[in-house]
Amino acid sequence: MQDMLVMTIIGGRRAAFRAVEIQSIIEIESIHPIPTAPAFIAGLTALRSQSLTVIDSRTALGLGTASTTASRAAVVEVDGQPYALLVDAVVDVVEASSEPKPVPGGFGAGWSHAAIGLVETADEPALLLDIARLIAGPDPADRAGKPNINIKAA
Repeated sequence: MQDMLVMTIIGGRRAAFRAVEIQSIIEIESIHPIPTAPAFIAGLTALRSQSLTVIDSRTALGLGTASTTASRAAVVEVDGQPYALLVDAVVDVVEASSEPKPVPGGFGAGWSHAAIGLVETADEPALLLDIARLIAGPDPADRAGKPNINIKAA
């Protein structure tokens, strides 16, 4: 059996996360900025008395900031730390019909950095993203001379 995937739209592209890595999908009502945080960290939000670090997936992929109406997020945990991955839309949960294949050229450095590979589904292919790489932000090679700041919610 192939992986179940949570299908999203980020920057106009179909992007997938492994469903087993997603705790929930939420609507974010408010995001509180963190002074001096890197641009891909939108801020903090709360979910059931827990602080979540909000990652702007578009910015983390080098695509610019999320639209002002984007409020849908996938809740994940990496190294015991909870995050909300802000996406443009959550489309569906589907089964992958192939193993991830190498990402072809033309997607851009951000996608190449964060993508595990291209997976086929019954509808159309999608880029399967590595959550830890997405949370780490843009590829360090693309951030030459900029500090590598790791912000964690309290």
